[in-house]
Amino acid sequence: MTLSTDLWTANQDLAAACLKHPFVQGIGNGTLEQSKFAYYVGQDAFFLEAFARAYSVAAAKAPDWAGFTTFHALAGGVLQELRLHESYAAQWGVNLKSVEPGMATRRYTDFLLATAWGGDVGLTAAAMSPCMRLYAFLGEQLASHGIPEHQYADWIRTYSSADFLPLTQQLDSLVENYATVTASIYSTYRYAMSCELEFFQAAWMVV
Repeated sequence: MTLSTDLWTANQDLAAACLKHPFVQGIGNGTLEQSKFAYYVGQDAFFLEAFARAYSVAAAKAPDWAGFTTFHALAGGVLQELRLHESYAAQWGVNLKSVEPGMATRRYTDFLLATAWGGDVGLTAAAMSPCMRLYAFLGEQLASHGIPEHQYADWIRTYSSADFLPLTQQLDSLVENYATVTASIYSTYRYAMSCELEFFQAAWMVV
């Protein structure tokens, strides 16, 4: 078993909790309140900007050219994802320039950037991998019986698409190439997974 697979397997409880969360289920069946999704779109755009910056820091610290180019390619993927959020924002009336990050968002982005600046590229890859792996999992699960035509269909279509999975695999390969089996790797990965669950919960609590 590879390290990235072992990390994912060790956190199946949190992955399942995210899938079962009413926010994610509401996206899946189209019943999620629009105000909750609109809040999520703004928060996720703020998060993705930090995610792209963390990729860029890791690229600068990569010990070889292969790592440098892979981290940069992944940052480019985030920029494409942000363009999707811009279309969401226009659709849902969200001004991305005036978004104030919530506590759960700040907790996650501060953790990612602190890890990118203070840790090595293996630890950074382990901190970033849960987001990609989780969203590919959620997209696959929500689309498993076909993508229903409702207001959140594009979200499901994006994260279940054949274009998203290779980005997840690229990040997993960085974990394999640069991370070592330590308690810190496991605790960092799990903390990121717990941040994902808190992120959904924060959006769900919006009234």
